[in-house]
Amino acid sequence: MRNKTRLSDILLNGFVYLATSLSVLALGLIFFYVFTEGKDLLSLDLIRGNYHSRNYVATLPQSSNDSFNLQPTEQTFAIERFGLILEQSENLAGDSVIRVVYVAEDSPFSQLVLQETGNEVVSLKEGMIMMRIAYENHPTSLTSRGAAAMAADLNDPDRVVREVMFAQVGGGIRGSIITTVYLIGLTLMMALPLGVLSAIFFNEFAPRNMITKTMRTFTETLTGVPSIIFGLLGITVFVPLTIRITPASGSNLIAGAMTLAVILLPTIIRTTEEALKVVPADHRFASLALGANKTQTVFKVVLPQAIPGILTATFLGIGRIIGESAALIFVLGAAIKDSVNIYQPSTSLAVHIWAMMTDEPANVALSSTIAIIILMIVLVMNLSIKGVVSLMIKKGRA
Repeated sequence: MRNKTRLSDILLNGFVYLATSLSVLALGLIFFYVFTEGKDLLSLDLIRGNYHSRNYVATLPQSSNDSFNLQPTEQTFAIERFGLILEQSENLAGDSVIRVVYVAEDSPFSQLVLQETGNEVVSLKEGMIMMRIAYENHPTSLTSRGAAAMAADLNDPDRVVREVMFAQVGGGIRGSIITTVYLIGLTLMMALPLGVLSAIFFNEFAPRNMITKTMRTFTETLTGVPSIIFGLLGITVFVPLTIRITPASGSNLIAGAMTLAVILLPTIIRTTEEALKVVPADHRFASLALGANKTQTVFKVVLPQAIPGILTATFLGIGRIIGESAALIFVLGAAIKDSVNIYQPSTSLAVHIWAMMTDEPANVALSSTIAIIILMIVLVMNLSIKGVVSLMIKKGRA
């Protein structure tokens, strides 16, 4: 009998260790893949930069008969006819581009005339992107042909430049980061008070009858509802509501935050309720015995002790907000914006990943980089909340 029990214990322990190892391995492989694919694009310029680049279409005011003495490297291509040096590079999103490395002070490209105004002068600067150069009676030089081909075309003395199209560097995710921060703030402003107060009602004030039991069951059921259904709720209810009561004229961030608030409510209610249940009943009895009423006991004795659990609910909510995409695609759409307004649509970081992966071809590198940023944000928030809880426990507030 003893041998059987021992064998059973060994098998159970083996299954436990095996399951843990598989879980850690799966998570580790995900992290490894994301960091391997996205680490090269991770930079402050990506975080601070705009996604959409500003395009310029201009003409040369004069042709060049000079020959500039340039010193290109092995990876760059000199255009001695115009005093330019180009290189094959990538933008912030990882797309192949032709970047301007050097522009001579007296180069014709430093005095370009914008076509849209006809008289405004603009200079081609280092770091800008060459997109297209059109010639008189010759094929156009395009980005897709590469920097070497464009440099060779420009060095051809028989080619007369008719039109130049260039742009500032794009591909940044600043707008998506700002949108995510707005969504976190607006959603928590709506969901936390409602969720915490609802949990207080269920745990402290609600009578133990069939009605409250049914309400609690419905709340728990909502936790497992697919978020895309909440997206339908947002597009059919919250978007028209915000159009009526705000300056918004279509999909907007407020409607997105309202949709996320509904998604978070079951999680916040359930987590907060569990935190309230942990508070010893003796503390309630002691408060009531000292003359405090029920409301005073709940808000001055019970609730402060449940703050660590409420912070945990907040962290879980923030993680859900950052990672939500299906509902927001319905309510906000997938148009990436650099200028963020709460009355207009925009994309969060998760929706930005979805937009990049639906491109042809899918931009796996940028999607992985955004995933790294999301993981970093979640990690920082997790450590911050744990630090706050530990500090409160040390000071005797929790």
